[in-house]
Amino acid sequence: MKLSRRDALWAGLGGIAAATLSNPAFAATVDELTKDFTGGATASAEGITITAPEIAENGNTVPVSVTAPGAVAIMLLAAGNPTPAVATFTFGPAAGSQMAATRIRLAATQDVIALAKMADGSIRQASTTVKVTIGGCGG
Repeated sequence: MKLSRRDALWAGLGGIAAATLSNPAFAATVDELTKDFTGGATASAEGITITAPEIAENGNTVPVSVTAPGAVAIMLLAAGNPTPAVATFTFGPAAGSQMAATRIRLAATQDVIALAKMADGSIRQASTTVKVTIGGCGG
């Protein structure tokens, strides 16, 4: 069988589309991402701390840190971004502490949400509002 360039292009595009559509990181809303991460469990506000600046002078690089002692995974979401999933951090048994720090891009003033899945299966959630004075992604 001879494979033409056009057939190879269509096969490649089909593979990319299948990989993209099945990835939960490309879910449309914060609610869908939260449901995927928590499995539908309700979250409590105790045992998790999110630290971010109240006002970010530049939305391109906003420092955010999350601490959740006893967590096995932490998910970070930016509710107002075109793609709200920012990062998911997982911790193994050898982790010294369950803390994650990163810099994120924010499109505009919005809520930054942190979800933590604890070792006992419970879910913790914290959020903070960050006011962006100069646009990040999207302007």
